Amino acid sequence: MESQESQLYAVTALFDTPDDIIHAAEMTSAAGYRRYDVNTPYPVHGMDGAMKLKSSSFGYFALAFGIFGAVSAVAFMSWVTLSDYPLVIGGKPFWSWPAFVPVAFELTVLAAAVLSIVAMIIVLFKFPNNSHPLHDTQYMKSVSSDKFGINIQADDVLFEEQKVRDFLASLGGKDVAPIYYDSESDAPKLFEWRFMAVLLAAAVIVSGTTYAVFNKVLYMSPFNWMMEQPKLNPQKPSSLFVDGKGMRPPVEGTIARGFIPYPYAGNPDDAGKYLVNSTVPTREVLAKGKEKFLTFCSPCHGNFGRGDSRLRGQFPNPPTLHSDKVRNWPDGNIYHVITVGQNVMPSYASQISRDDRWAVVRYVRVLQRAHNAKESDVQ
Repeated sequence: MESQESQLYAVTALFDTPDDIIHAAEMTSAAGYRRYDVNTPYPVHGMDGAMKLKSSSFGYFALAFGIFGAVSAVAFMSWVTLSDYPLVIGGKPFWSWPAFVPVAFELTVLAAAVLSIVAMIIVLFKFPNNSHPLHDTQYMKSVSSDKFGINIQADDVLFEEQKVRDFLASLGGKDVAPIYYDSESDAPKLFEWRFMAVLLAAAVIVSGTTYAVFNKVLYMSPFNWMMEQPKLNPQKPSSLFVDGKGMRPPVEGTIARGFIPYPYAGNPDDAGKYLVNSTVPTREVLAKGKEKFLTFCSPCHGNFGRGDSRLRGQFPNPPTLHSDKVRNWPDGNIYHVITVGQNVMPSYASQISRDDRWAVVRYVRVLQRAHNAKESDVQ
């Protein structure tokens, strides 16, 4: 309810066309008024220039929040990889910054976007300001429909009510009228209990409804989205077979197309006796062997095969590759260990191809020769 005894907020005027409101904004700015605003039912091109608006300083908020997100992401990942749960993956160092880039980028964008919106709502819009003087006025109803409006606020240094009325009328403004603060409402509070109660109730209702719809309603028969099918699942029983098991072993004597089975599994002596290295120790082969060794072998065996694991006690250190036993092994024995594993070392057959395994064997021989060099090797 507006009252003459209430405090004056602004004087408003309505215009019929975009050209009229652009002209009014230009003249208002030229007249020296600074505390005024324009309201239109849709964005009007050129309004920023007509109002002589300066660039928003809100970009600094976004910059600060973005930096905060990036620094937080890198700091958290650094703490995890260096202190809480250090892991060596593929021979990479503990602090491998390229791996941090995707997460840091995502948190930079997320923090800048979300925190900027929160700051805008709280700082600029004075959340939850639900009692703005323009709300529920005929002026706001008009500019939300088909009219264009301008309001000059009473706290402008040049404001004189009658002078402002005459000025807006001279610009062609219609329905020039004062807007007052509602004398019956208190100043808006940031955490007014009724508003927070409604907000909490809305959150609970929306969350509960969303959960029920997406987890229950959408899966009610017959719309079960094929969750129940006449199929065999791993580790599940089945009444189709006599033994009641859903998982079936491969047909005896068959192998997958293109797959060559390893014939010496469980028989390292025959592997050392019959397997022959199929590669030639060229620069290319040794370079490939070094690459695969540093990627898959060095985290446990060390960069030079000395058994100085870089996993900081997470696994037992393996024996050195420079012992007399390993140096006297045939190439087939080393190939066999890479293929099927040994003790706590798993098989690397799925990570390293056959030719690359032989290249690793060649590189191990180079390390052994360098570590146990003879005088004749350096002459």
